[in-house]
Amino acid sequence: MTTTAPPQAASDLARRPRARDAGTRAHISDRARAERRLGWMLCAPAVAVMLLVTAYPIVYAIWLSLQKYDLRFPADRRFIGLRNYGAVLSNSIFWQDLYATLVITVLSVAVELLLGFALAYVMHRAIFGRGLVRASLLVPYGIITVVAAFAWRFAFDPTTGFVNGLLNTDTSWFTKPWSAFTVIITTEVWKTTPFMSLLLLAGFTLVPDDLVRAARVDGATGWKRLTKVIIPLMKPAILVALLFRTLDAFRIFDSVYVQTRGAQNTETMSILGYNTLISRLNLGLGSAVSVIIFGLVILIAFLFVKGFGADLSQQRGER
Repeated sequence: MTTTAPPQAASDLARRPRARDAGTRAHISDRARAERRLGWMLCAPAVAVMLLVTAYPIVYAIWLSLQKYDLRFPADRRFIGLRNYGAVLSNSIFWQDLYATLVITVLSVAVELLLGFALAYVMHRAIFGRGLVRASLLVPYGIITVVAAFAWRFAFDPTTGFVNGLLNTDTSWFTKPWSAFTVIITTEVWKTTPFMSLLLLAGFTLVPDDLVRAARVDGATGWKRLTKVIIPLMKPAILVALLFRTLDAFRIFDSVYVQTRGAQNTETMSILGYNTLISRLNLGLGSAVSVIIFGLVILIAFLFVKGFGADLSQQRGER
């Protein structure tokens, strides 16, 4: 024989779990709020230092970019608004330097991604001497960029270098744009590929070995396991590596300045800003170039985070 609870009792029973759930949600919300407050308190000193170190120079550079300010003629200093930006953006040299910067950035990052993936796989799969392999592959990244640039400059020099003898050629590498770009990109790839491989090595740890073995048992070929299992699981690490390296390559200065000083159409935007600010002492135009570089870097970071971040969020949702 079954009994039916009165309507009032049934409604009370229905309300009790909801009340407990509401209390649990309130408790979790309070705890999350306290943790968020603690996080802000812990980050506050570092944020304050960063604002003091970076915010003031950025704001001051923006203020200088709105003025006509040449140290050779300090008495002519005056506010001119956005005219410096118009002068920079309407100059063909700026667009030529932007093209050179993009060529170096795209080619170097693409090559570094491929080589870094291969090196990360070697470091991940090394059975004997794993520590030695990882340490030896990371040596180039520990060398100062200027030292690496001089080393490769002397290596490609027609009189003192060994590259021409190794390739059995008499090419003057720094007298033509394509060969000068080759030396610069080679230097960047040799110097920063270990950094890319280090980030991708962390990505390999995200791939469970059991999942790869299961794909092998199911008959997936090596290429299928790479494209359908390993790379999709490594996608967050790949995107972080691409973001960091792209932002770094876009601001390239040392290698180009040491090897060509911008000759043969290899001048980058950072060298343009340096020449305008330091060589020509034009603080207004130089600051405008610096602010434009800063804005482009922010744009690149935004596109990476917006595009790839949405892709990653969708990937998590599908899981």
